Parts: sequence; structure tokens; C-alpha cells
Amino acid sequence: MTTRISIVGGSGYTGGELLRLLHMHPQTQIAQVSSRRLKGQPIHRSHPNLRGHVDVLYCTPDEIEPCDVLFLCMPHGKAAGEIDRWRALAPLVIDLSADFRLRDAGNYQSWYGESHPSPETLAEATYGLPEIARDQLNDASLISGVGCNATAMTLALLPLARAGLIKRAIADLKVGSSEAGAESSAGSHHPVRARTARTYSPAGHRHLAEVFQSLGQFDLDATITAIDMVRGVLCTAHIEPTERLETKDLWKLYRQAYTNEPFVRIVADRSGPNRFPDPRIVVGSNHADVGFAIDERSGRIIALCAIDNLVKGAAGSAVQSMNIALGFNETAGLTFPGLHPA
Repeated sequence: MTTRISIVGGSGYTGGELLRLLHMHPQTQIAQVSSRRLKGQPIHRSHPNLRGHVDVLYCTPDEIEPCDVLFLCMPHGKAAGEIDRWRALAPLVIDLSADFRLRDAGNYQSWYGESHPSPETLAEATYGLPEIARDQLNDASLISGVGCNATAMTLALLPLARAGLIKRAIADLKVGSSEAGAESSAGSHHPVRARTARTYSPAGHRHLAEVFQSLGQFDLDATITAIDMVRGVLCTAHIEPTERLETKDLWKLYRQAYTNEPFVRIVADRSGPNRFPDPRIVVGSNHADVGFAIDERSGRIIALCAIDNLVKGAAGSAVQSMNIALGFNETAGLTFPGLHPA
């Protein structure tokens, strides 16, 4: 049977990516998509790539009717304040904001600087990164989205963290402009943002909370730098290991962690222009490319991960999580391999 999907707040970038992916899904049908600003207008007014593919007109959030799966693509804090209303409309709700990513209300307060509007609901949500929470996603009724920077850090570090091999790590992340969302700001306005390499979060980024929740507590910090790129995140993590490792050890650890993961690819070739992960290679795809190298002089490990922030870092992981929760093929709607050149 066809699964009826509705999206609240579908005019932004993550809403557009959900529509693109779900349009290609063999078991879903787009029922309703909301946007107060664009009520009554066609989807292609905000997502021109979907002209002729998704023939639904925008409605208002108040007009959303009961459906099988409801995706929430709302600004931070909005979903949490109305979560009971949205859960009453669908047996499965997937929120792409940060509202339900953390399980503990005190942890949320610490990292986001405000109390959670619905603390009792936090424990009911499942974190929507299948590589971390696949077993918990089965039959879930509330799934949280993932932070794109958190996803890149988590997948780069997961094999080493699970083996207890990280003494200290610093993740350097280069990110594209679409991380800032569809609405422009003083920092994302094109004349200011273009041709830049601007560090805007030198330490203490709140996505670290997701990494600690997924991998456990260890000595980790991150620096986030905006570069001249529209889509993508590249995490380059510099790790002081608890013991000296060789390249063959890293291959064993990463293969053990990712051999059965349908969207994680190990990219650590000895030569060639594409020997390490590159965000450009995964644009539009749900792939996460991970790689590694060792500084033979110091023993430092360099772990890398490249993702498309709007797909594996948002809408793609959400659809993948939906597939698992509903018992669909995990890769349904997500087999687009990316573009080259892009």
C-alpha cells in the first residue's frame, strides 16, 4: 500500500530535499505540504527543480490532515512547542529540527541555553542516524533529525571511539552556505558569504552534544569554518590515539564498522585526486564518504568524513530512518549516486 506523506514547512531547503527523495520513493505519495507564505501556490515556486514532478499546491499548517508519516521542517523550537498536535495527526512523526535530538532535558538546557518546551517527550524520540540507532528505529513513532556537522563528526570518529582509541580529538569542519538555511542573514548574504573562508564557531559547537550522546564522552572539540561551497560538510578530525596504530589497523576498524552500512563508503586510496573524501563527490546523495591517514612522525590519526548536509545530514537520513521504522527497504528512494563533475 502507498504511504501518505505530509510535510510541515516544506518551502525550505530540507523540505525541498524531502520532496525530491520521496518523489522517487516507490512506496510513498506526497499528500500535503505546508507553507504559510506560499499558500495556494505550486511547489516549484520554491523548488524549481521539482516543476512537473510534484504537482501539489502549498497549504497552511492548519490545513494538514491525518496521514501516515508527518515530516516537520520547522524553525528551532517550533516543533517541540506543538508536538502533541503533530503526533495526533500521524503514527510516525519525523522532526528535522534540533528539538528532539538530545534525550536529556538538562543536557538540552546546557547546550541550547533554554529549557525544553516538552521535556517529557525527549525520552520518547529516537535519534535518526541509522548507523547509530538502527535497532531503536524499528517501530519508532517519533524520530529526531540529525545535525549535519554532528553526522560528519560521528561517522568520522565512530570506529575509533567504539574501540576506545581516542585520547583527544579536534574536528575541523568546512561547511557550505546551505547550512544557514533558505532565509538570508547578515552572515549568509551572498556578497558577504561568497569567496569566503570564515570561521564562525571556533569552539563549543552545540552539535558536539549529539556526538557525545552517540559515541560517549571523550576529549573532543570542533571548529566550524564557512567556505565558498553551497552544499556539503567536510570533517577533518585530528586524533591523538591512546596507542600507536598502523594504517592496516585503521582499515580493519573502519571495515568492521561500515562493511554492512549501505551508505557509508571508505575512501582512503594510496594515490589519485580522489583519494580522500570530498563533499563535491556526494552532492545530492545519501552517501557518507569516510577516510583516514596517519602521520608517521607523530602517530596522529587524521579521520575524515564528507556528506551533503541537506541529504545525509538532514533529509536523506530522515527518509532512511523512515524506511527502517516502516519496514521498507532501507535504501528506497535514496539510491541516487551523486554527480561528477558537480
